[in-house]
Amino acid sequence: MRRRKFIKINSLALGAILVPNFPKFGYEITQNDLLGKSKRQLYGQSYQLLKEASASFDKLAKEAKKEGFRIFAASGYRSFEHQKRIWNNKYKKFTQQGLSPKESILKIVEYSTIPGTSRHHWATEVDVIDLSKTTPENPLSAEHFTGKGVYADFKKWLDEKAEGFGFYEVYTNVPKRKGFKYEPWHFSYRPQSCNMLTRYKELNFSEIMRGLDIEGSQYFTSAFLEKYYEENILDINPELLP
Repeated sequence: MRRRKFIKINSLALGAILVPNFPKFGYEITQNDLLGKSKRQLYGQSYQLLKEASASFDKLAKEAKKEGFRIFAASGYRSFEHQKRIWNNKYKKFTQQGLSPKESILKIVEYSTIPGTSRHHWATEVDVIDLSKTTPENPLSAEHFTGKGVYADFKKWLDEKAEGFGFYEVYTNVPKRKGFKYEPWHFSYRPQSCNMLTRYKELNFSEIMRGLDIEGSQYFTSAFLEKYYEENILDINPELLP
């Protein structure tokens, strides 16, 4: 075999190994897609998701209706600017209540993400409640999904059925899991979100964080960001890891 032909064949083989196998989204996944800054076409009525995720969510909702549940997506896609407003409002609230800047940041990341790190930016995530029940104050609270909570039966049904439609709980109730607290309402469309996370891990995380213009970002230390990345972004349901 000629040397030139040998090199060409082996280069192609090596490329096949090194190039990530992303799903066919119909477009290249960009950094802006991952950070909630793109203008993608999204789908849904009371929510916005990627086309495939939206179609599967609608099927899940129809199945739920047969059992007397009315699934409602309290949150779907969330833009960078939306997440920034959430972050800034919470930071101001906590500091005004007397918490130090660092204490405020740690309080925020119990449940809320730093803008640019939210899985909701990907349009693969939904926060769900059941509208067949009277909506309680602060419906996205774990107490409503456990024990005798108003959504307890709904949650049991989700645990049995959601994965069959591609939706997996993200922040599970596992004692050793770190990062965000238990969120029994947050489900991710695995066929697409796993690949989003694969792509996200290729970004220069520290550089993106250094470029943020949000309240309290001057207090983000390297140690804090490293811990946040490992625990809040990667310590999730293992089924959702690439």
